[in-house]
Amino acid sequence: MMPHVHPIQIIKVTTNSRGTASDILAVEEPLEIRLGFGTQTDRQQKSLSVTMRTPGHDFELAVGFLFTEGIIQSYQQVESIKYCEDVGRQEEKDNVVRVELKPDIEIDFQKLQRNFYTTSSCGVCGKSSIEAVAQHCPVIPVSWSVKPEIIHQLPVTLRNAQQVFEYTGGLHASGLFTQEGKLELLREDVGRHNALDKVMGAMLVKSEIPLTDFILLVSGRASFELVQKAAMGGIPVLAAVGAPSSLAVQLAADCGMTLLGFVRDNRFNCYSVPERLA
Repeated sequence: MMPHVHPIQIIKVTTNSRGTASDILAVEEPLEIRLGFGTQTDRQQKSLSVTMRTPGHDFELAVGFLFTEGIIQSYQQVESIKYCEDVGRQEEKDNVVRVELKPDIEIDFQKLQRNFYTTSSCGVCGKSSIEAVAQHCPVIPVSWSVKPEIIHQLPVTLRNAQQVFEYTGGLHASGLFTQEGKLELLREDVGRHNALDKVMGAMLVKSEIPLTDFILLVSGRASFELVQKAAMGGIPVLAAVGAPSSLAVQLAADCGMTLLGFVRDNRFNCYSVPERLA
């Protein structure tokens, strides 16, 4: 059994029958992200976020979160990442990650004073205001275009690669694709923003950000927060299986990002920067 799924016995009810059956659920557990910073002689620690996530790729999630929130700009600023050993029970140790920054890294304490509490359903709801979550996103130049037929094939490719979703039907996915439609990286999570942070963290570790040559596909709707995180990574094309929000469209246009919605069944809508569509 995979560690991010949980077996359970259920009662299955239809119009004319009722009986017990086995089922599999996606695991959801809290992850606390702690930040260690300061000089060699004056190290400090601060808890930044508690997010409900699917266990797995926790270090990627932590550094991806720090990057998309504008706290770090590269993986070279990270001294170490580890699970905390001083939090009590073993199950709690596996749910607390501490990211140590190098001693010469200065912290923007205004960012640290924001409320970083997030949830798997909607990270923005835990923030104090829209101004608190609006990062300075770079404007992405239009340097290449993609054929619609490439976009059409992305959902099928993503769906076929979603191992945990195949068992549970309960996870979101973020998939990073090349301009030719090849799946470069896939991450799944109960939270939309967590799945994307895991992708960003993985690429940050490999020093491949900005991601100006890639297409991102997300399995749900395109929220303001997902557009912001993608823009922080320099992603020029964000495609979503579901609908975008009004703030998402506005931010995508401001950042020069091509935002596509309802990408399924060989159709999609383009909400911003259509110049990238060949």
